[in-house]
Amino acid sequence: MALGTCRAVLITGCNRGIGLGLVQEFLTRSPAPDLVIATCRHPDQAQELQQLKEQHQRLRILKLDILCENSIKKVVQEVEALVGEQGLNCLINNAGINRLATLESVTAKDMLAIYETNTVAQLMVSKAFLPLLRKAACQDAVMGIHRAAIINVSSQSASMQLLFQNKKSQEVYPYRISKTALNMITCCLAADLLSDGILCISLHPGWIKTDMGGSKAPLQLKEAIPEILNVLANLREKDHGAFLDWKGEVIPW
Repeated sequence: MALGTCRAVLITGCNRGIGLGLVQEFLTRSPAPDLVIATCRHPDQAQELQQLKEQHQRLRILKLDILCENSIKKVVQEVEALVGEQGLNCLINNAGINRLATLESVTAKDMLAIYETNTVAQLMVSKAFLPLLRKAACQDAVMGIHRAAIINVSSQSASMQLLFQNKKSQEVYPYRISKTALNMITCCLAADLLSDGILCISLHPGWIKTDMGGSKAPLQLKEAIPEILNVLANLREKDHGAFLDWKGEVIPW
């Protein structure tokens, strides 16, 4: 029921992969949010998104470069015009990049580029949307995405406790470190926003066959995305500040 009572959800990085899959699943669920806002850097090139827009009146596509302060400010204004005083119920920080880099090959340039996109930008986007999330939080008293929530798409490879079980992560130094830092952002937001009633979690969506996940990934989008939405729909105060996977299982930090 939480998906149906979630009036407005915004997802970043929706031109392909997990972001596009989430948009499709939100639109086809019944009940579904009144408004699904999909953002990406180049909407005019996002053909699948544009096709979805022709089929679903509840979908809005907005241009957003999460590395550009002016772009973030502009999209917040556009979303405010769409949601009004009811605010934004759910922000899903999905946009991110990956780059193969081992201990031998990693460079400072790699680290800074991925940290800026996967970590700093997620915090800045969350901060910018806080006024709209707080408006939505005032409409209800029970935590969940139907009220107000920030979902940070992280990765199991960010888990320090699972490091030695996940040898694949040794090939992605910048990515896993940026996602570990993103998890700390989730914890900080959870502490700061508890009194506002804004639920915050980190989510490992699973290792999925996408352009970023690669062909060796064991999961298909059609398997993982419905499970992810089931997890989101059932989030409550007990999950605030948690690190969960695509089936709702807790991942150690």
